[in-house]
Amino acid sequence: MRFRPGLSIAIIIAITGFSCKQKGGREINEGEIHYSIDYQGDVGSFKGIMPKNLIVSFKDNKILFDISSPIGNSGIFTLTNPEKGIYDTYISLFSWRYYYAAKQGERPPGFESMEGMQIRKISKTKEICGFKCSGAEITLPADHDKVYEVWYTNEIKVDNPNISNPFKDIDGVLMAFFFFMGDAQMYFNAETVYRKEIPDKTFERRDKFQRISKAEIDKFILKLISL
Repeated sequence: MRFRPGLSIAIIIAITGFSCKQKGGREINEGEIHYSIDYQGDVGSFKGIMPKNLIVSFKDNKILFDISSPIGNSGIFTLTNPEKGIYDTYISLFSWRYYYAAKQGERPPGFESMEGMQIRKISKTKEICGFKCSGAEITLPADHDKVYEVWYTNEIKVDNPNISNPFKDIDGVLMAFFFFMGDAQMYFNAETVYRKEIPDKTFERRDKFQRISKAEIDKFILKLISL
C-alpha cells in the first residue's frame, strides 16, 4: 500500500470545512478566495512570521496570488495578466523588493522541486465552499511512491487560472493544493470565496520593485523560506 501524504490535506479540509463559506453564488468570474496555509518541512526560524493566509484575487483571465505577511513586509506574490503579457513573480522582505517578469508558459521561479511532477485526474468529487470540485493525484520525481491530492473547481470562471504556477495542466481553480519551494512545504485550503469587484489596477505591474533575473529571484525565494 502506498503512503498517501495527500490524505493530510483531506484531514485538514474535514476539520476546517465547517467554516468554509461561499458568498456570491456559483459561476462567478470576479472576486477573492481566501485560503489557510499549513507549513511543513524546513521553513527556517522565521516560521512564526510566515504568512498564515493566501488571498487569490481574480477577474476573468487575470489572477493575483498573494502570500504576504504584515510583519516585516514579507511575502511572495504572483501576478498574471495575459492581456498585457504580465506573468510576474514578486518577493519582498524588509528592504528587499524584487520581481521577475516571466514569459507566457515559462515555469515560474521557486518551484524546481516540483519540476517533472505527474498529474493524474481521478473520478472522485467533493464539495468545498459550496463548489463542486474534481480531484487529481500528484507524484513528484523525488519519490513516486508518495501521492498528493489536489482539488479544483470549474464553477469559478477564470481562464487558465494556473498558467503561472506548477499546476498549469489543471483546468480549474485550485481549492486545496500544495507548493514545494526548496525544503519547505505549504498546503493551502480554501476557507471563503467572495464575489466582489476587483479594481483593474490590482492586475497592473508593480512599481518600486527592482527587476532581476530568474536565477536571482530563485536565490531570494530560497533565502526567504530558509531564514
